[in-house]
Amino acid sequence: MRNHFQPGNALDFVAPAGGVVSGKTVKKGGLIHVPSTTAAEGVAYSGDLEGVFILDAATSQAWTQGDVLYWDDTGKVWTKTTTSNTKGGIAAYDKLAADAVGKVRLIPTI
Repeated sequence: MRNHFQPGNALDFVAPAGGVVSGKTVKKGGLIHVPSTTAAEGVAYSGDLEGVFILDAATSQAWTQGDVLYWDDTGKVWTKTTTSNTKGGIAAYDKLAADAVGKVRLIPTI
């Protein structure tokens, strides 16, 4: 196919104000991703759009495998709370309410 540009499971981004940290969720427009490297503001980096990652999670709730998850860009955690958050993941495994991280399978956002 001559018009195929790339697989799309990772894209290049430019780090926003404050930079990005490898392994910490970032939302840029409608793209929720996980940087593969730490980058200072204005520096290019690659961000994974697919896969299962161990990511920061709301400690106020338990997850069951398959729960739909939302990115809270203010609190910088994954949550089951829909209000003011962006759908972007599925719980890959169960998580206890006290756990500060959970296993999130990223899903494409629109």
